[in-house]
Amino acid sequence: MNEKVLKTLEYNKILNQLSEYACSPEAKKRCLALRPITDKAQIEQLQLQTKDALSRLFRCGNLSFSGVHSVNDSLKRLEIGASLSAAELLSICSLLEAAKRVKAFSRSEKEEVPDDSLTGFFTEIEPLTPLYDEIKRCILAEDEIADDASSTLHSIRRSMRGMNDKIRAQMNSMINNTTTRSYLQDTVITMRDGRYCLPVKAEAKSLVPGMIHDQSSTGSTLFIEPMAVVQLNNHLKELDIKEKIEIEKILQSLSAQAASCSRELEENQKILTKLDFIFAKAKYAKEYQGTEPIFNADGIVDIKQGRHPLLDPKKVVPIHIYIGEDFNMLLLTGPNTGGKTVSLKTVGLFQLMGQAGLHIPAFQGSRLAVFSDIFAD
Repeated sequence: MNEKVLKTLEYNKILNQLSEYACSPEAKKRCLALRPITDKAQIEQLQLQTKDALSRLFRCGNLSFSGVHSVNDSLKRLEIGASLSAAELLSICSLLEAAKRVKAFSRSEKEEVPDDSLTGFFTEIEPLTPLYDEIKRCILAEDEIADDASSTLHSIRRSMRGMNDKIRAQMNSMINNTTTRSYLQDTVITMRDGRYCLPVKAEAKSLVPGMIHDQSSTGSTLFIEPMAVVQLNNHLKELDIKEKIEIEKILQSLSAQAASCSRELEENQKILTKLDFIFAKAKYAKEYQGTEPIFNADGIVDIKQGRHPLLDPKKVVPIHIYIGEDFNMLLLTGPNTGGKTVSLKTVGLFQLMGQAGLHIPAFQGSRLAVFSDIFAD
């Protein structure tokens, strides 16, 4: 199909509108890259998928594909034995959450219905519930691992809380000391390089023994770690290192579980992207009340009450155009008010949409032919 006609008949605007109904970036790309095809059997299969998705939307309500995105980079890293970050594991969790939701949608039929062209896609989805639950249990956010992710981590963090309390108690006693308070720029406890410090007046630095970690921009304040808490801060730092090591072990364990399901994860991503694309076509058709056209190989076009999809639905005038069966030439006449041009563009655009697997905004039973090319000037 020549690209010029796609622009002339504003087919690209249709694709832009279509892409708004897709959730995942990959499905949006597929929408924007959608092109008419010339194989009648393939066209009818695409139309059937759109029709079946539309039927499911009417029966079961809306279906969201939020959370579907590419995890290919993470899967490649798993192939070489790398450990994934918390953010990467959450992305996998998000994909599985979408898989779980879409799988549940396919089972939400109020009554037994026969299999359709989409049944196979829904059947092949693997929610991988154990992996999903484990990631959800261990990772609360990109920068937050749950205390209960492991018994060791729980023990380390309990010790860290106890150590923090000891340090704060020691430093609060210094702040509450009248003499020491007079040396401070402010009665607050601050952190510098992960260690607890006091803001000491520069001229009083010799009166508060400890390690200087920083100073204010004016140089009037020094942030000193009192000698009384140096040992406690050292213990806290050791616990901090142990915490990081344990978190890395947890991420490694979760990564190993994900690696054992890499094939299912890859298939889930492909299927969900495909379904997102198909349901985008159905949601778009639902918006403009589209129907499935009947295709023929005899050059017959019979559009019943067709409405140009880019015009205001409240103002658009439906047209009925019929050609190719009893006669092969149709002459459009009338004043220059735009009606003839809109009619011609509607026919051409419907052919492009139909041959791309999109429903057309016309009455049920409308017929379209399969053309190897379409021309417009």
